[in-house]
Amino acid sequence: MKGGSLRTEVCRDAASFGRLGPEWTALYGRCSTATPFQSHSWLHSWWLSYGRPGALRIVLVRRADGTLVAAAPLMRAAAGPLPVLTQLGGAITDFTDVLLDDDCPEAAPALAGALARAARGAVIDLREVRPGAAAERVYEVWAGPRRRLADSLCLELPAVPMEALLERIPSGKAQRVRAKLRKMDALGIDERIVPPAEVPGALERLLRLHHLQWQGRGVTAEHTSERFAQHLARAVRPMVECGDAMVTEFRLGGDVVCADLTLMSPRLAGGYLYGADPELRARKVDVAAMLLRHGARQTSASGRATLSMLRGTESYKHHWRPETVPNQRLLLAGRGTAPLLWLRAGAANGRRWAARQARERAWVGRTVERLRSRFPERAGTPNGGGG
Repeated sequence: MKGGSLRTEVCRDAASFGRLGPEWTALYGRCSTATPFQSHSWLHSWWLSYGRPGALRIVLVRRADGTLVAAAPLMRAAAGPLPVLTQLGGAITDFTDVLLDDDCPEAAPALAGALARAARGAVIDLREVRPGAAAERVYEVWAGPRRRLADSLCLELPAVPMEALLERIPSGKAQRVRAKLRKMDALGIDERIVPPAEVPGALERLLRLHHLQWQGRGVTAEHTSERFAQHLARAVRPMVECGDAMVTEFRLGGDVVCADLTLMSPRLAGGYLYGADPELRARKVDVAAMLLRHGARQTSASGRATLSMLRGTESYKHHWRPETVPNQRLLLAGRGTAPLLWLRAGAANGRRWAARQARERAWVGRTVERLRSRFPERAGTPNGGGG
């Protein structure tokens, strides 16, 4: 459809999506809030591994001369009680967004109108939207019902050298970390950034080490799947070639004992996946500190502002006193489908409440077990001893 100086279209097949690569990459470079998860390499590869035939809905906005100025990578969700358009990337993607040309202010309202037409009675559900993302500009100009919900929590640090990060934590803990890093250096662990041609083999080693590291400890099932391995194999090498990713290997005695995949954009870098040989744990090597030092060095030297720990609030991340940054969930609908939006928002809030209750019950259970192990002589008395 055409409107003023802009026209819109919807891409519905993987081959056409693949051919968008060069102009998608050019738009990605003109969208200052984009993260590596919005790169064409990441999204197209994800679709090839995880997409469903007939579900693709890539909404595009172009100038009259054909220049791409906005893109929303969406798909029809799997069959369910409510018709939904959701973002590409799925659960393995930490940040989702649309792309808007920074130099085209009319791109956001044009994309909002195109999305309303493409939805055709469905709710648009954008998960894991980072604060400041381009999708917020679409949300602001959306003419119909809309709802903003909380989504996953992310932790972020300033992109400064390791010594500056150590100043964020208590002096005693900082001294212990320095001692661990000196021990690591004394062992002779060296790091090497993998060149693009060697990325496929390095990713195979990374996944092998990742499986080994989590063996018997509840590895994320998707990280062991063939489709995930194929996705990384397709996506990461071109991302390394254009500076959107970096693969690093850490060697001890000539053997690769740890490998890390970091994704990078002009504003931030984030460690996405790593694998470490359990032998490092046996040698008392603090792998988290080793990776953080490497990430801090690379990120601060490149001029980026943020070292992201991506989604998740694991306890080891909090040692560094990071800032908690909540992702958002943006729900958009036409006026005729407002009831579907409220139903979806209510269901999402209900699931978050149930998950929070489950976490609280688990915390209480762990606390009770710790108290029982600490005071076994009182464990059998009523009400834990009644005192």
